[in-house]
Amino acid sequence: MKDISCQVLVVGAGPGGYVAAIRAGQLGLDTVIVEAKRPGGTCLNVGCIPSKALIHTADEFFRLAEIAAGRRSPGIRAAPPEFDGAAAREWRGGIVNRLTHGVGDLLKRAGVKLVEGHARFRDGKTVLVETATGPQTVRAQHVVIATGSEPVALPGLPFGGRVLSSTEALALADVPARLVVVGAGYIGLELGTAFAKLGAAVQVIEAADRILPQYDAELTRPVAARLRELGVTVHPGTLARGLVGDDVLLATGPDGAELRLPADAVLVTVGRQPVTEGWGREELALTMNGRHIAVDAQCRTAMRGIWAIGDVTGEPMLAHRAMAQGAMVAEIIAGQRRTWDKVAIPAVCFTDPEIVTVGLSVEAAREAGIAARTAHFPFRASARAMTAEHEAGFVRLVARADNHLILGMQTVGAGVSELAAAFALALEMGARLEDVAATIHAHPTLGEAIPEAALRALGQALHV
Repeated sequence: MKDISCQVLVVGAGPGGYVAAIRAGQLGLDTVIVEAKRPGGTCLNVGCIPSKALIHTADEFFRLAEIAAGRRSPGIRAAPPEFDGAAAREWRGGIVNRLTHGVGDLLKRAGVKLVEGHARFRDGKTVLVETATGPQTVRAQHVVIATGSEPVALPGLPFGGRVLSSTEALALADVPARLVVVGAGYIGLELGTAFAKLGAAVQVIEAADRILPQYDAELTRPVAARLRELGVTVHPGTLARGLVGDDVLLATGPDGAELRLPADAVLVTVGRQPVTEGWGREELALTMNGRHIAVDAQCRTAMRGIWAIGDVTGEPMLAHRAMAQGAMVAEIIAGQRRTWDKVAIPAVCFTDPEIVTVGLSVEAAREAGIAARTAHFPFRASARAMTAEHEAGFVRLVARADNHLILGMQTVGAGVSELAAAFALALEMGARLEDVAATIHAHPTLGEAIPEAALRALGQALHV
């Protein structure tokens, strides 16, 4: 095939990659994007989107089951529901297909050429793509590496058979009767909770001494309480060792005692690692930061004309961070003056209840030597939370003690993921407690808890 020459080549069509390509195309740059699978990357195809669809299905099923059993009574009677795993999987697949086709259409609209195949660098300006119709050479003035990340496997529990990564777990049509989740981070608890609501007997083992160790303990307590309500058994301070026979996971508890956990499936969710092998990194002179590609505040690598964005550049491995980096890089290549100057990046854990964190916690502020004040507003005092039958959780604000500049905002509760936008906006705009307290929030909404927390921090609490 005839060689392709372009101004911008993006390797990987995940959230960061396709946004970089679309923005570059919008700015009039001749752009090519290479993807071995389907546009959208892990997040859209086998991560964020199908997992949220599974969580929604599980929530709907569990709610109906609770009403049918008389454990919830909002004035509704219902027959016991039945779960159709194949239909649920087809529904999730339909959502993914709509979105992947949408990404493809957006790329076309921006004038971006999509080359389907596996890319491998030959040098800093040239990539060889193995396509279904033969090798294709692409040469570019600028190359954006957006190869993403992949699940981390454990030496004693390689993926395959009964041992699943999140990708295989989301492809299941049938709910395993006995599921052991290795790793109590956000991925493990999101999926473990969903399967528990669909009827699986779930056990979770975690090497740390509590669940969600990346979040502060105050935020995780409502999640731990909910897991107990759902019958999920958590084994903290426990290490997985491997399978014994076909259906028993061997583990070591905090006291050194051996645990044998029956398992029809084992879901390993101990983290993700950047994809830095298999695409010719050895042909480049990149500087590494541990396992990640080192970049500066403009996502430039150590090689002129080569950029890297998203999970391959390290934490936080979040789709919205990758998207923002991708748009920034495209604009810099087009001649605009941009740099990475984000105040905070929101993190959302779609557990039950959900957790949102933006900026600094109280402990982080104190460790940074900042005198801070904080206040909570509990959802048990929220009319909207009461009418939705979800009163667990709270909103927490952290601000400087001297000038009341907001340093961080956190919340745990049902449906609070939608508050992440308000939190991020407040920090980016440099809001103070007085600004938030004086902003009228609609009633009755969960968002009312935000100014209420600010008022409480100012010593002017109204509803608690």
